[in-house]
Amino acid sequence: MNQFITNIMENLTFVLEFVGLVAAVVLVAVIAEKLIAKRNGEKGKILTARKTAMIGMFSAIAGVLMTIELPVPFAPPFYGIDASELPVLLCGFAFGPVAGILTEFIKIIIKLLFKPTSTAFVGELANFCVGCSMILPATLIYHVKKKKATAIIGSAVGTLCMTVFGTLFNAVYLLPTFAVMYGMPLDAIIGMGTEINSSITNVFTFVAFCVAPLNLLKGSGVSVLTFLLYKPLSPILKASYDNASKTGRAERA
Repeated sequence: MNQFITNIMENLTFVLEFVGLVAAVVLVAVIAEKLIAKRNGEKGKILTARKTAMIGMFSAIAGVLMTIELPVPFAPPFYGIDASELPVLLCGFAFGPVAGILTEFIKIIIKLLFKPTSTAFVGELANFCVGCSMILPATLIYHVKKKKATAIIGSAVGTLCMTVFGTLFNAVYLLPTFAVMYGMPLDAIIGMGTEINSSITNVFTFVAFCVAPLNLLKGSGVSVLTFLLYKPLSPILKASYDNASKTGRAERA
């Protein structure tokens, strides 16, 4: 905890910018969720006490999973794949886009408590942004009309968005930022990719052959696991959602 607080104070400006970005994404999710609810004739609060508790539970699971990264053979060792988006997508499908985005953010906080940042929060910002680029479109599409077809379409669109956004974000922001932070020329980073794949000769081929496959693999894996787990978990999730709705109606009465 002391290390966590120290890291925040040392990078306070960046942390405040990070929080501002989170607030902006949450605002977009709130507006979109309200519009969808109005379109579907649904009423009730976006967040209730029980739903908040479920967000906390899924965030804890996601935060732990985020600390477990597996290397991939087609990318340098500083890239890894984890399953932290799985509980986030499950929560977003069950409780809405806002719940998904909040889970995505809280998982970062929980991860930092277990494993302090080694990138001055740049890596955590990247994880949040890339994760939201999948979670937000996937959950929005699903909640427009909750059925199996829209879940499949939403997950496919979310995976595509994450692949495209993550690839461009790495090329334009992350790789140049890491190069400056660690005093390592960008050419040296690209060289690490060339050692794995001789077709990698510049930043664009680097992200095309390393980052894009990584995000595509992660998004596809998370989508498949979500389909396998959502139905068995749905009785528990539905019970929580129904109880939350009843609580909301009682509070309005």
